[in-house]
Amino acid sequence: MIMNQTQFKEIKEVITKTMATSEFYKVKYKGIDLNAINNQEDFENLPFTDKGDLRDAYPLGLQAVPDKEIVRIHSSSGTTGTPVIIPYTKKDVSDWALMFKRCYEVAGITDIDRIHITPGYGLWTAGIGFQAGAELLGAMAIPMGPGNTDKQIKMMIDMKSTVLCATSSYALLLAEEITKRGVKDKIHLKKGVIGSERWGEKMRKRIANELGVELYDIYGLTEIYGPGIGISCDKESGMHYWDDYFYFEIIDPKTGKQVPCGEIGELVITTLKKEGAPLIRYRTHDLTRFISGECACGRKYPRIDIILGRTDDMIKVKGINIFPAQIDEGLKEVEDASSEYQVMIDHLNGKDIMTLFFEIEPNADKEAVEDNVKHHFKNKIGIMLVAKAVSIGELPRSEKKTSRIFDNRY
Repeated sequence: MIMNQTQFKEIKEVITKTMATSEFYKVKYKGIDLNAINNQEDFENLPFTDKGDLRDAYPLGLQAVPDKEIVRIHSSSGTTGTPVIIPYTKKDVSDWALMFKRCYEVAGITDIDRIHITPGYGLWTAGIGFQAGAELLGAMAIPMGPGNTDKQIKMMIDMKSTVLCATSSYALLLAEEITKRGVKDKIHLKKGVIGSERWGEKMRKRIANELGVELYDIYGLTEIYGPGIGISCDKESGMHYWDDYFYFEIIDPKTGKQVPCGEIGELVITTLKKEGAPLIRYRTHDLTRFISGECACGRKYPRIDIILGRTDDMIKVKGINIFPAQIDEGLKEVEDASSEYQVMIDHLNGKDIMTLFFEIEPNADKEAVEDNVKHHFKNKIGIMLVAKAVSIGELPRSEKKTSRIFDNRY
């Protein structure tokens, strides 16, 4: 992506201000001459910021304004190490709500909608972001949070919720429960705003069909405000992102160099207006690509593809690199295979063994589908796996993100 002069001016201002106020970047960029950054190439020579840097800054090393200007913090879960603490100013909170309002508007959601919010509240950025955007839009927010499926469905019916906000895993769980209980005719949902984890086309179709809704992918991450920094539109051609708030790059995760427009790489984000914890060249580890040209919806905001996976989601089996997106794609192409799966990887007698458990449609020929999956993955990915078909509903469902790959070799 070519950086224009307006973007470069904004970025130079961000770098200059951040270097003056952020102890984190004062240390990180020590010895770097800001006056020598005169174009896009110079900017791309600046070192990346990574999650490890952010963990090292725990608890408030990222803070770039005085304490009196901080009104809130949010945090990553910390399940894989020291949590990342992100401080927010009043303007950060307002900007985030504005971006979220844009997301709702792109999805055709209005102030007469009733927005049923199931993502978690508290330190996690999700629930409160969905709520703030709904309130700024003027819609009714129904702040359920996760869990208690009985109450979720009762409130959905009684409050006549028209929009469901959820992870794809929980949206599927709710869809299946609504169908199982025979209450679909009592549900008023029209749209679903889904985020937090990647999901395949078969899963999307199941949720859309069972709930009778239009679905929109929403994007974001705790380090960069939270969800709401991009969303798909009715044309289902990638996700629009707010280039007045962010500068996006897509790099080769191995070399760190920019990839040509349209090629898949790792998304890198620079914040343009964030005050509490600005980030410069932050490696998200999310894999996507730029989509060139104007969207058929007419919006001028640029687009990236839906998130295809993460660089750290990659597993290596029998010398072959495999991403979850390839498993989703493979199952999509096999008749009678459903969307849900689990992968178990073991090492026995000196060999890697990859077992793929997957759900199949009712009345499908179990052995035939297993055989089709086994040969399809051999031809498409180059790996011979053990295919195990199970009935729909046998694999676990989750109220948050569903774990699908379990590597037992280490």
